[in-house]
Amino acid sequence: MSIDLERDGAVEFKGNPATLLGPKIKVGDAAPDFHVVDNGLQPVTLATDAGKIRLITVVPSLDTPVCDAMTRKFNQDTEALPDAVVVYTISVDLPFAQKRWCGNAGIDKVKTLSDYQERSFGLNYGVLLKDLKLLARAVFVIDADDQVAYVELVPEVTAEPDYNAALNAVKNLL
Repeated sequence: MSIDLERDGAVEFKGNPATLLGPKIKVGDAAPDFHVVDNGLQPVTLATDAGKIRLITVVPSLDTPVCDAMTRKFNQDTEALPDAVVVYTISVDLPFAQKRWCGNAGIDKVKTLSDYQERSFGLNYGVLLKDLKLLARAVFVIDADDQVAYVELVPEVTAEPDYNAALNAVKNLL
């Protein structure tokens, strides 16, 4: 897969067409690997939670109202899920800011991860906003065999995703 792939107008940001870098990921695809860091600057890759279902929510920045609300909602809605499910929120926010935000927001189920170093998640999952170098809003569900089971690329980056569809996709894998 070419990370140079440009997808003009794939999403909108505040009503304006935006270009995404990377491939369009589809249900049934093998989940691409990625290299991000956790709040302690430790590396996290696709293999880190191998054998688990991964609900990956992608946001531009936790310090914005929609990203804040989305991460809080997924934290609340996934509390009862079994340990076979891990929930990530990935942004390009610095890990220190993510840690501070999680502490202030009482986030304990969602693991925040930062793509600030390489933008490898953004590029490999086709959600890197070319001009802003932020990640577009999206949700991916990766099954225990590293296959993509659900994808939602939110058409307007400033809008919220379909929470119920994402949670149902996870529950259908349990």
